[in-house]
Amino acid sequence: MFGAMWSEHCAYKHSQPLLASLPTEGERVLVGPGENAGVLDLGDGLAAVFKVESHNHPSAVEPYQGAATGVGGIIRDIFTMGARPIALLNGLRFGPLDAREDAAGLTDATGAARNRYLFDGVVSGIAGYGNCVGIPDVGGELFFDTSYSGNPLVNAMCLGIAGHDEITLARAGGPGNALLLVGAATGRDGIAGAAFASAALGEDRDSRRPAVQVGNPFLEKLLMEACLELSRSDAVVAMQDLGAAGLTCGLAELSARGGCGAEVDLDRVPRREPLMNPLELLLSESQERMLVVVHAGREAEVQAVFAKFELPAVTIGRVIDEPVVRCRFDGQVACELPARALVDEAPRYVLPAAPPADLEVRLAADLAPLAAEPPSVHGLLELLSAPNCRSRKPVWRRYDHMNGTNTLAGPGDADAALLRVKGTRRALAVALDGPGRLASLDPRSAAAAAVLEAALNVACSGATPIGATNCLNLGSPEPEAGYWALSETVAGLADACRSLEVPIVSGNVSLYNETPEGPIIPAALVGMLGLLEDRSSALPMRWREGDEIWLLGVPCWEPSTLAGSEHAWRRAEHGGRPNLDLATAARVVRLLPTLASQGLVGGAHDLSIGGLGVSLARMAIASGVGAVIDLAEAAERWPTATLFGEAAGRALLCAAADDRDALQAACDAANVPVTRLGVARGDVLSLGIGQLPRLEVALGELVAAWETAF
Repeated sequence: MFGAMWSEHCAYKHSQPLLASLPTEGERVLVGPGENAGVLDLGDGLAAVFKVESHNHPSAVEPYQGAATGVGGIIRDIFTMGARPIALLNGLRFGPLDAREDAAGLTDATGAARNRYLFDGVVSGIAGYGNCVGIPDVGGELFFDTSYSGNPLVNAMCLGIAGHDEITLARAGGPGNALLLVGAATGRDGIAGAAFASAALGEDRDSRRPAVQVGNPFLEKLLMEACLELSRSDAVVAMQDLGAAGLTCGLAELSARGGCGAEVDLDRVPRREPLMNPLELLLSESQERMLVVVHAGREAEVQAVFAKFELPAVTIGRVIDEPVVRCRFDGQVACELPARALVDEAPRYVLPAAPPADLEVRLAADLAPLAAEPPSVHGLLELLSAPNCRSRKPVWRRYDHMNGTNTLAGPGDADAALLRVKGTRRALAVALDGPGRLASLDPRSAAAAAVLEAALNVACSGATPIGATNCLNLGSPEPEAGYWALSETVAGLADACRSLEVPIVSGNVSLYNETPEGPIIPAALVGMLGLLEDRSSALPMRWREGDEIWLLGVPCWEPSTLAGSEHAWRRAEHGGRPNLDLATAARVVRLLPTLASQGLVGGAHDLSIGGLGVSLARMAIASGVGAVIDLAEAAERWPTATLFGEAAGRALLCAAADDRDALQAACDAANVPVTRLGVARGDVLSLGIGQLPRLEVALGELVAAWETAF
């Protein structure tokens, strides 16, 4: 039990001292980190409940069930809080699916085939579980890099809505109150799952299949509806999902948070396999199970609700004053230990930290020759068709993104998903995003860029960012370079959230993501929630014939913008020193919702992977209208950096010509640079950079490149 609860996955031994530096408070925060999910006030007695978590190691071993149970687990975290889930998002990272796409030549045909097996299994698992439960999958991100070969990242995010009076916390209380175990019978699947998630993947990965849980989405649907009905009942004191470490974790966390204890008869635990011993019952991670604390004397009332949904609900124990978890089996005490020792007294490690020995050499790489190369139509089309830039439709078309009739803008429609808040004029914009390879050079800037990217996504929909969740995926923290990457990542997250005045209300840390070939490139994925008071002011990701096109933010036409970029990586340039203007980027994020509410802009799209060139192409494709772009002579010195640099904190805007002066004035007042780029018209994207030859690309060519199949 200590081994499971003190594992990295459950105890956050290396990250907890660092996470204490994150901003977690704000005027909208109703519930912050420490519960099953974070909760933000939306006004009118409504609240948003959301969180993101990882299921990386299980997905590396058994991709379908690993991804499916990751989705199931995050859904339970939301409805356990009394909120109805209304949206799912996912952040996925894999190795190259085709050996030819690995510019470094590190992926052979066998490795690519394994990556494709993982990719297909994960996407199928997400679709299979989410579609069956009836929760729309509305967005996320997908990225490919050699470092994720054999160790994919599968991060699942869920958003729910609840009334303030329906929020249910996971805190036991009231001596004599009943502990009900609800849902699926307990089996041997998932035993040692928490420990498995806290170790590096090795050659024994296939032998770890028993540590992967097996999901049942139809049972989850019944469990969700029953728990949501009970969230409105005063018979229920608390609810806790049984995830990592199973019953051990549920009992310990409920007791520790409530300052009480629990006495349990393990003989009463429903099981689907014979001869299970106490250890197996306590550590099984069988899915679709809940632990519910019920007021004494009202057990039958609660059991009747579960019976209506054909769910067993068995009283396995009682809350006690003594702050211990005491379990009996065959009439004998099987365990007796303090709940707080399991939950709060795990060791905390602050380790020596130092950057990788070769980092300064990589940072000193000269990107000026690449930045000075004249761009070509071929280069733009090649980048647009690259796996990290091309259309994600082959993935998201397998997800039902219209379930629940809340979705106003789904995958591919905008930078963020847009969901109506029924009964109001409001809408929620939600995005899950992260940096590409920037963290290989500067994990602090990469984490900050992840926050900015996610915030810009919701701001480009016209929404004001109000809160964030995060999933930090890194390798082992034990080497000096590993702990340095972790501490820098958390620091960058804190820097950006403070600049945006956005609290982090929930999250997850997944460490030991590495194989014998080495650790992954750190990936800080950030889920951002934005609020539109009036959904009629939402911005689409398109322009109209005759619109003027503007670049909001610092142009960033220098070689440093290519550091860690997709274009540089494809040219085998893996170095360079990134430069992030956090203060200006934060002002861009804050200004966008104001411009939208004032009706000064008609559409927006952020600049991210592929830089200005790919963003212009994406807007043209989405609009079905070309553009004539003329960039100033200042851009001529570094034309490739101008088109393909990926500095964070910039966005494309389109506006009517009549609004030109008002737009300029609003940007000046907010101290945000804005540059007029050109006008939307025709069926060709025409790019002029100073006196260089123009690049002319027909819309049909852009579409063909962007729709390259996986």
